[in-house]
Order: sequence, then structure tokens, then C-alpha cells
Amino acid sequence: MFIKRIQLGLVHVAVAMTLVPMNSTLNRVMIKELALSATLVAALASLPYLFSPIQVALGAYSDRHPLLGLRRTPYIFLGLLLCALGLVVSPQVAFLMSSNLPLGILAGVFAFGAWGMGYNLASVSYLSLASELSGEEGRGKTIAVMWFMMIVSIIITAIGLSRMVDPYTPQALIRAFGIIAAIAFGLGLVGLAGLEPRSEHLSAESQTPTVQEMTAAIASNSTARTFFVYLLLLLAAILGQDVLLEPFGAEAFGLTVTQTTRITSIWGTFVLVAILIAGALEGRVKKKTIAQVGNIGALLGFLVIVWSGVAADKNIFYSGVTLLGLGTGISTVANLSLMFDLTAPGMVGLYIGAWGFSNALSRLAGSLLGGALRDVVTQLSGSALGGYLIVFAVEGFMLLAAAFMLNRIDARKFHAEIKEPSLLEKAALAAE
Repeated sequence: MFIKRIQLGLVHVAVAMTLVPMNSTLNRVMIKELALSATLVAALASLPYLFSPIQVALGAYSDRHPLLGLRRTPYIFLGLLLCALGLVVSPQVAFLMSSNLPLGILAGVFAFGAWGMGYNLASVSYLSLASELSGEEGRGKTIAVMWFMMIVSIIITAIGLSRMVDPYTPQALIRAFGIIAAIAFGLGLVGLAGLEPRSEHLSAESQTPTVQEMTAAIASNSTARTFFVYLLLLLAAILGQDVLLEPFGAEAFGLTVTQTTRITSIWGTFVLVAILIAGALEGRVKKKTIAQVGNIGALLGFLVIVWSGVAADKNIFYSGVTLLGLGTGISTVANLSLMFDLTAPGMVGLYIGAWGFSNALSRLAGSLLGGALRDVVTQLSGSALGGYLIVFAVEGFMLLAAAFMLNRIDARKFHAEIKEPSLLEKAALAAE
């Protein structure tokens, strides 16, 4: 199973590698160098999360429609191909927007949309395959290996990309994106080779929960509703800065494309350190306590970043990025663990699907809110720097609200509120 876990990790790495250039370097180039609207950039970057509800349908479809005896591999392959193609053409589309905005936006929807569809198609398929291959007992180890490999790949990709665009030119950017796409696709193919056993068995009915089922499960449980909103606020704040952090570095401190690209590697390094620390603390310290430390750490990171902009101090900015990375890593581990506590026997897929839906919705809301708020404040104040600072301050307040909400989340209350089916409902379920 060790080899299988490494292969699954390679597939996860392949998708993550395409995410780094799209959500960091390209955002900075589009907003700073090409002077495109941050709202437009955020909307394009958010397409994968806009398409995330499609993951439910894709999961159900792949359950019931295997190709050549394989239920996951063909869909992962198609997703990787779309991710690679979207990555290759995205910088060319960005330059087209600067010269012909209407045509560029149309091409951008197709390019970013192709990458977004590939991201969703590959993600839902390889996570399903990881669950099936690992079994219930080995699932935790598989997830740990995949996450560790992903974070390391993000760091290495950011460092490599920063070197490939030094010095920055449009040609260097296009070449770098093509190289990363080729490497990512190659690693994905290595990961897929012989990974999934062929099977002619086909379940009569998909077990993938529908959006309606997830909504009903959340609406019927007050703790689940609180946790859903908590995740929405928390992740919208922590992950919504992806679109703006590098352009802010360029605007506030005059950092080059190479220097801002390295921000991702710094952030990723401290996320990895924090994940190891949080993992060591798990079982020794209460999960909510660890989660709160992470949340407050990320909040302090945003406050320090705002301070760096006011003081025009680059060193303070890097300190803020470090705190943000540490807070994100600690919060991620603790909240994932808490997430698994807020499930019920026989309904694990339903609630995990609901928390995953909250994750995608928060990324969408965070990106769009950050981009639009930055543009509005910039227009009203005439200061691009002020726009960024307001966005980071708002995200800090969102984290503060999430920290207060965490105190109201009780796993015991969650399980006590889960509705026990009536005798008539059980009979109907048995008949179905």
C-alpha cells in the first residue's frame, strides 16, 4: 500500500502544481503588470470553486459509468489534461486581455474554465480512489501522505517558478507555465500507472450525496449550521487572500515578479512546519484549542500584513506572511480533525461532502469579495494600497468572528441533535 499512497500523492501533486502559477504568479501579473481589474481576476480564479457543486454529479457519474473497467482513472486523466491545457494557455489569454479585453475575457472564461473543470474532475475522482484503495483504517495515513507531498510540491513549484521568471518577461512567463504543465502532467501519469485495479463490478446505485441531501443535513442540526458558517468565514478569510497577496507585495514594496512568486514558498514552508507541530499536539491538547491557536495566529498574520503596508516595511510583511502560514497550517489540521468529529455513522460521506461544499463556497466568496472590495476602495480613495489594506483588515475581522463562533461548536450536541429515523422511515429505506 506504500507504493499506492506515493502514487496517489503524485496525482495530488500534479493538480496542486498547476494551482500555484494560476493562483499566485498569474494573478500578480494580471493585476500589477497588466493593470486588469482585481474583480475580473478574482472571478476568473474562482471558476473552479463556482464549478465545485459539479463534483457531486461527477462523483455519482463516475460511480456508475466505468470505462474499460476503470471507474476513476479515465476521469482523473481527463482532469489532469484539462488542468495542463488551461495552465499552458492562461498567460497568453492574460496578455490578450490587456490588448483586446472583450475577446480576452471570452478566451479567459474558456481557459480558466477548462482548468477549473479539470481541477474538479481530477479532485473528486482521485479522492474517491484514495478512499477506496485505503479502506477505513488506512485512510488517515493516505491523506497524511497526500497532504505532505502536496505542500512540499507547492514549495518546490513556487521556488522553481520564481527562478524561471527571473528576469521577468512575457516570454519567460509563457515558457515557465508550459514547463510546469508538462512536469505536472508527467507526474500525474506516473501516479496513475497501474494504480486502479480493473473491475467489472458496478454498484446499482451511487452513494454520492446530493446537494439537497447535504443542505437538509445542515439545516436540521444547529451545530452543523454553526460549523458550516464557521468554515465559511474562516476559509474565506484565510484562502481569499490568494488572489491579492502577491499583487500587494508588488504595490506596497515594489517587489519583482520573482520576489512575489517566492511568497508562496515562504507561506508553504511555514504551513508545513505548522502541520507537523499541530500533528504532534493532537491527542495531547483539545482540538478546539489547537484550532483557536491557528485561527488567532492567522488573524495576527493579517494584522501584521496591514501594519507592514502602513509602515512600508518589507521585513514586517514577511513576518506577517510567516504568521499567516503558521496559523493556516495549525488551523487546517485542527479543523480537519474537528470536521471528522462532526459526522455520523452511516452519514460520513454526507457530512464530509457538506464541509467540502462549504470549503469551495468560502474560496469563491473570499476571492470575489477580496477582488471587488479592493477595486471599490481603490476607486473611492484613489489609493491602490489602501484597497489592499482594507481587504486584509476585513479578512482579519472575519477570522475574529470565526474565533467567537468556534466556542459555540460542540460535537456532543451535534450527535445529540441528529434525527433518529422513525419506524416508518426505516421501513421505507429498507424497501428502497
